[in-house]
Amino acid sequence: MPRTVTAGADHSRESLAAVKWAASEAARRGLPLRLLHVREAAPAVSASLTGSEGAGWPYGGPQLAAQALRARHPGLEVETDDVPGRPAEVLCAAAKDQELLVLGSRGLGRLAGFLLGSVSLSVIARSTTPVVLVRAEDTSSEREWQTSGDVVVGVDTSQPCDAVLEFAFAHAERHGLEMRALHSWRLSPIFVGDPTGAMLSVQTELDTLTNESLTEALAPWREKFPGVRVTEQCRLGHPAHDLVEASLDAGLLVVGRKERYSAPGVHIGSVAHAVLHHSKTAVAVVPHA
Repeated sequence: MPRTVTAGADHSRESLAAVKWAASEAARRGLPLRLLHVREAAPAVSASLTGSEGAGWPYGGPQLAAQALRARHPGLEVETDDVPGRPAEVLCAAAKDQELLVLGSRGLGRLAGFLLGSVSLSVIARSTTPVVLVRAEDTSSEREWQTSGDVVVGVDTSQPCDAVLEFAFAHAERHGLEMRALHSWRLSPIFVGDPTGAMLSVQTELDTLTNESLTEALAPWREKFPGVRVTEQCRLGHPAHDLVEASLDAGLLVVGRKERYSAPGVHIGSVAHAVLHHSKTAVAVVPHA
């Protein structure tokens, strides 16, 4: 069975943005698209409440949605599913071992980022598949918006990030985009306000070391994706702030999320959490070991 690109589908404008983004991406990858609508109510109750088969779906119903997307992307295979259950659980289960899960989220305006609901947060924290969160504004026009703007990837050189880099490089190559690899680092508090000048020396040394670490992390992926033009950005700063700033003119922002197998609750990491709330563009969260 081929891997699929799965999109969470409902009647909202945010979901429509996600469906359009997912359809374009599935067509680019040559993969089937699965539109998944999750009903929390039991079928009998749901039918009596909605009053029509198409309620809750973009484009007025599953068949109309599939037809509209096939017309937009000739040759695209579209599957529609209407599944009862808890949304976060159903979405995570459906995306397991699949290519990609795409969700929509309401934007908070030009000066803010995403309105991150509990379902999206739970899915992002638990999914073993990369999750892309799309703002409704991103597909407000008919243009293929994700082909404009480069790919920005946050790189943490202190831990393995191959899955994150592979996703970012592959997306950049697939869409013919340039890529910016951003690593931000901070000085230890003991050097802040140091009057002896030791801070300047330490900062210079750390700047050299972090630049070398970033270049080393990128080297095998540059070799694997020689057609992708990469700009390295290594700076003294805060990762979340710098990534949000970089998202202003980006087509996609890619961040990692360390998989946690025993920690209770919802954990996505402070940087990913901040980026998801404040990014100005679509965000891909890639789980890694």
